[in-house]
Amino acid sequence: MPADRAPILLAAGGTGGHLFPAYALAEELARRGRAVDLVTDMRGDRYGTGFPARTVYRIPSATPGSKKNPLALARVAVTLARGVHQARNLIRTLKPAAVVGFGGYPTVPPLIAARLLGVPAILHEQNAVLGRANRLLARPAVAVATSFRATRYLDGALADKARFTGNPVRDVVIDAAKTPYPTLTADGPIHLLVFGGSQGARFFSEAVPQALANLAPDLRHRLRVVQQARPEDVAAVEAATAAAEIRAEIAPFFKSLPEIMASSHLVIARAGASSVAELAVIGRPSILVPLPHSLDSDQLENAANLAESGGSWCIEQKDLTPLRLATELGRLFAEPGMLGAAAAKAKAEGRADAVRLLADLVEEVAAARLA
Repeated sequence: MPADRAPILLAAGGTGGHLFPAYALAEELARRGRAVDLVTDMRGDRYGTGFPARTVYRIPSATPGSKKNPLALARVAVTLARGVHQARNLIRTLKPAAVVGFGGYPTVPPLIAARLLGVPAILHEQNAVLGRANRLLARPAVAVATSFRATRYLDGALADKARFTGNPVRDVVIDAAKTPYPTLTADGPIHLLVFGGSQGARFFSEAVPQALANLAPDLRHRLRVVQQARPEDVAAVEAATAAAEIRAEIAPFFKSLPEIMASSHLVIARAGASSVAELAVIGRPSILVPLPHSLDSDQLENAANLAESGGSWCIEQKDLTPLRLATELGRLFAEPGMLGAAAAKAKAEGRADAVRLLADLVEEVAAARLA
């Protein structure tokens, strides 16, 4: 393979927040004729995405966890050392033009290995707060692509490496964004989507059905709810919505979530980076409930950014009782114009070009290595 078309190695943790932007970049690089390989952890592809890489490699990694347990820290160190050793062998074999890390501790071994072998590394930060793994890796990286114009902890000398690209979204999200915001009529169906991401769905399983049951009968009968719930909660949520005479589809996972999002009048969700990016690109109003115990309050920062634009309403979980949620829903459903305006403001914040900008940065870094 010519040196100027050497593959790009992507490294991402196993959650959707890390994998989805990596997926989007892989799609764009493939359109540009670049081969792409992926390094991730042992969780594999639990999102059913069929990641568009030439090969998916799994290399051991570990999260530091408690710093008070010397034995646990020793195990972590051994695991990371094994991961770095395997990553070095892999990079020597693949000879990538660059390595792009998307956060999470599974990116640590391949990014350290890249540094040791002189392969340029780029980081992408999805959240409005620089993640802990990315903080470890930012100094040796040649560039840090950001999803928000301001990113906490990316300051001092690191700020010079920042490049604002936005958070890449997959082609399926770009396609869903072509759907206009659905008109909400005075007596027509109201489409409500509720999802909690890879963490935090339990709260919604308990709070949302109670809130919906408190709505006026005419609103309940117009509702068409699609809600994500943990497998162990599905039956209870189905029973609660049925008792309130609400039409609902409850499942642990929806592969076509962007399409469902596009058909929704309102979304209730956590504020993970990919969720916020997709809501903005598609342009749908939302009630965002940040995961209360997320590291460094990154979800709260993400939600605040979209709420400040007028595209969503951010309510912390500690403040969101079923009665308050019912009040908020009743108010919003009674004012279709308010929902439509929020949809437009959310879409104005969307960065549909983020994947192009990130791919341009990757190509720039790869070309600089050959210069």
